[in-house]
Amino acid sequence: MDRRVGGATGASSTAGMTGDVDPPLVGRRDVLDGFTQLLQAAADGTFRFVGVAGDPGAGKTRLLDELAAEAGRRDLPVLSGRATEFEEMPFSAVLDALDDRLETIAKELPDRLGAPAAGLLATIFPALSGAATGDAETLVPATGRYHLYRAVRLLLEELAGPDGLVLILDDVHWADESTVELLDHLARHPPRGRMLAAVAYRPAQASPRLAALMEIAGRIPVNPLSEAEVGELLGPQINRARRRALYEASGGNPFYLDALARMGTGLGTLDGSGEQTEIGELPPAVRAALGMELSGLSATALRVAQAAAVVADEFEPGLVAVTADTSEDLTLEAINELVARDVVRPAAPGRFRFRHPLVRHAAYESAAAGWRHAVHARIAARLADLRAPATARAPHVERSARIGDQAAIATLVEAARTVAAQAPATAAHWLQEALRLVPDTVDMRLELLLELARAQAVSGRITEGRDTARELLRLLPPDDFGRRARAARLCGIMERQLDRPHEARALLLDELRRIPDTQAPAAVELRVRLVTESLMRSDFRAAQAVLDLMPENADGWEPSLVLAVAAVRPMPAYAAGRIDDAAGYATVTAGLMAAAPDDHLADWLDTDIWLGWLELMMGRYADALQHFGRFLTVARTTGQSSMLPHIMAGQARTLTMLGRLEEAAAAAEEGSEVARLLRSNESLGFAMTQQCLAASWSGDHETALRLGEELAGLGLGRGEWWAAMALYARGMALIHAGRLDEGAEQLLAACGDISDPRLDPGTLMACCETLADVEATRGRPREATEWADRADLLARPGLETNGGFAMLARAHALATSDPSVAAEQAQAAAAILDEGGMRIQAGRARLRAGIAYTAAGERAQARAELSSAAETFAECGARTLHAQAVRAQRKVGVRVPGATGRSAGPHGLSRREFEVATLVAEGCTNQQIAERLFLSIRTVETHLSHIFAKLGVSSRVGIVSALNQNP
Repeated sequence: MDRRVGGATGASSTAGMTGDVDPPLVGRRDVLDGFTQLLQAAADGTFRFVGVAGDPGAGKTRLLDELAAEAGRRDLPVLSGRATEFEEMPFSAVLDALDDRLETIAKELPDRLGAPAAGLLATIFPALSGAATGDAETLVPATGRYHLYRAVRLLLEELAGPDGLVLILDDVHWADESTVELLDHLARHPPRGRMLAAVAYRPAQASPRLAALMEIAGRIPVNPLSEAEVGELLGPQINRARRRALYEASGGNPFYLDALARMGTGLGTLDGSGEQTEIGELPPAVRAALGMELSGLSATALRVAQAAAVVADEFEPGLVAVTADTSEDLTLEAINELVARDVVRPAAPGRFRFRHPLVRHAAYESAAAGWRHAVHARIAARLADLRAPATARAPHVERSARIGDQAAIATLVEAARTVAAQAPATAAHWLQEALRLVPDTVDMRLELLLELARAQAVSGRITEGRDTARELLRLLPPDDFGRRARAARLCGIMERQLDRPHEARALLLDELRRIPDTQAPAAVELRVRLVTESLMRSDFRAAQAVLDLMPENADGWEPSLVLAVAAVRPMPAYAAGRIDDAAGYATVTAGLMAAAPDDHLADWLDTDIWLGWLELMMGRYADALQHFGRFLTVARTTGQSSMLPHIMAGQARTLTMLGRLEEAAAAAEEGSEVARLLRSNESLGFAMTQQCLAASWSGDHETALRLGEELAGLGLGRGEWWAAMALYARGMALIHAGRLDEGAEQLLAACGDISDPRLDPGTLMACCETLADVEATRGRPREATEWADRADLLARPGLETNGGFAMLARAHALATSDPSVAAEQAQAAAAILDEGGMRIQAGRARLRAGIAYTAAGERAQARAELSSAAETFAECGARTLHAQAVRAQRKVGVRVPGATGRSAGPHGLSRREFEVATLVAEGCTNQQIAERLFLSIRTVETHLSHIFAKLGVSSRVGIVSALNQNP
């Protein structure tokens, strides 16, 4: 990295003026003070992420040098890298920073991080390619980008170790989208340890995703120098008039100032008149200055500089000699001249780098366009001779290939497919470049458009993917019904992900009308997609009406289509109360699915997953988990990332119903992270709803309420099942946090019209039971009875757990007027819910039974029910419910350890409980506590339940507050 005056890279002229070869930094005290605070926080063990923002040439690189130097003085290790302008390579800045370091520890990493994480990292870090175990090429598609980013986070924690780490990335405005996604992941999921990540970027050139990241990260602006600071930088030998002219022409930008100072003393050249070089990001005067600097080179040195600018940001002379079509001796002589003129500088041994990216930009643009085209072609050919991978050749191929060049098209497509899993945005770019070369008449164009649409969707550019799919529909022949149906299905899915369900439905209907044979496979494909659209709208009658027009099988149907039709049949029957029919359909579909290879599921994964949701709603939790697990495997291995949030949401919901809250939270969180990468509010709403519910039942009210607020801000589509589920989740979060009135209002909005609800029957029943509980708690037995009556009406034969909810609702309503009957009802409900595997709900029923027995004076039975409830809640990690059960136990004389008990530690906690509580106060997650204390996560959860009970609190913030009080 450069270490130059005020950020001006290359200061030979200004250095001469000031009398220093490497003059001291001028100004920037605010930035340096900010660095000092960040380094102190990192040294204290807190991860910090900061963006250093400034215009081109503002001095960001020099300031990053100062940050590195100060980190060194504090004994904090530094790793640094940079993104480059002309090379579209995935994770290039991170590779530049880490790969050399990884070479020294490559053999140790599989043992230190685990083989799966090392295998994932090997897919992007060349230094680790020899250390990976297993088939590394399949690891990223099998787990998704989210797991790759988690592996990088683990790697950074390992590199930080006890000494700490400062990671510096420069010119991140040029980074590919996968790098920005990785940085976003690190900002929102901070690594543990003494670590600072500092990235420099140009705000005007930042991508929308990078700009959004910087809104949540710390940001340090690098502003122009003042006129006084410019005078200090230039030195007293520069007269006032010229100093003023230089300041006005440069605007206080150090690089511009340096470039203008190199022009000499002729003020007439400052306006840049007559300069023809186009460098759009530079003022005319600076363009003129750089043009004059390059024009002063010998012809050979200029050609070598131009060739080097084409080759790479950091280059080696041999490849430059081939590129410039000169001998290696002449090339080395020219490089000597470039170094003497401070155009380039030595970098790694045997390699060189331009003194600033803007100088490289100027050299590149100063070459004739035709010459650059030929040079890129020579580099591509040379790399092909060296058998370089397609990803290394693609940046040069895209700048030199001609229309119809089949070898170039093949290179670009190969490169795109190589990086599709890790960097789908880069894959989409190279596919677009390949399409540019494919003649309009070639059928290959249609297949590449379909591949491009999928890559764009997976990369989060859903709007572009939708537009590409529509372009494909425009190009396909009107009678090519099979391919048109596939393109329309893909386009319809993306319209829905953009929260445009009406447009999705209109598109599907328009394509369906084109097909003369209504029973043709293409027509059935479109009808199946229409059924899924109806299911999302909770329009089960419409879904059934379409299904009534379709047989179970017909001539010409692919096996995957037969499976898709079977997968959507059970849900409308279930919603209509035809439970036996729904169960029969589900059993048949499960049999077909068991016999089908994964390829058949992959073709219709967006439809097949409805079987898992149906099994979940009918209480077939083991079957649901098994199928959601298989759907996840298929989605990952086939690159269908857009399906992951929906599948993980179903998996999380099933785990929550079973009381496996820690697993549910992990699945929902991963689904939310994938949805954020996709930039789909619909997908994010699906996953975040389950994340909110898992946090709420766990007693993490702050997280649940925050997620509920975020759900409310997504602008979810009205009249949709998943939007109603989001309202339900937010309502439950409010109720569990004690905000009963607000929570009840949200549940009522989720229920809508009970006679024509948007919620599925099971969730609607849960709403009725919860509202009966809320009304009973508010002392309104009549209203509680009304909700219990509604629950009775919703109960269906064949759905035993629904009957359990109805009994529990009745128990709430009777709790005051007839506690003995209420206890009996609650006991019966607990037995049913326990039989159905709904552990938390069974625990709630036992809690209600215990409280009712207490009110009826039957203390022995109350103790038994409350003890069972407390044990269940502790095992499930339902902390607030556990605290309620403990308080109820104390009222009937059960001695439960509490803050006044005879525990060995402060605040009435045992030694281990106090250790856990202290780590909670430090901000550690359950996973981090488990790792620190060498415990299982389940053990940590049990300790937390005891801590909540003993301290009489229900949240992690409550623990912090209690610890801050005198013991």
